[in-house]
Amino acid sequence: MSGARGDAVANAAARRAADTPGMTATLAANIARLRERRRAEAERASASERVAAAITGFTGSMTFVVIHLLLFGTWILANTVGLPGIPAFDPSLVVLAMAASVEAIFLSTFVLISQNRMAAAADRRADLDLHIGLLAEHELTRVAALLEAVASQVGVRHDDPEFAEVKRDVEPEKVLDALDEGEA
Repeated sequence: MSGARGDAVANAAARRAADTPGMTATLAANIARLRERRRAEAERASASERVAAAITGFTGSMTFVVIHLLLFGTWILANTVGLPGIPAFDPSLVVLAMAASVEAIFLSTFVLISQNRMAAAADRRADLDLHIGLLAEHELTRVAALLEAVASQVGVRHDDPEFAEVKRDVEPEKVLDALDEGEA
């Protein structure tokens, strides 16, 4: 999210945070920005993605389960035991099996569409997390070097062997290569 709308949302959240114990204005503004970004991403979703999300949301509900219990239960009872006023129309339950199979095919497709969208969003967040982690690592390395210089100036000893490691920049490619070797 960017622009005036995002800033307005973040500023309003920061003002509300002043009244919320345990919440800083910066944290509230960040939460507001993330919510606004998710809202904007939902608006940018294609029509097919919105339809798939709506169908997946409904089919993952207890309402869907209850409807199916009633529908399938009635179907099975009407065709096996018999229900007053409902003649048997699928005594072998082949039509029910076929309908359930077709429904399963479509539902699994909608679930996959929704999962693909969620996976893409998760990949973007993972990339952001990695970027922020690498940036923090770089900044902490620089802070460690500065702290060593200050310690030297004021005569404080800093002969901890682990401190030398902290001052070295991490090469993300080597870390990823080492992780990939473990997967092979």
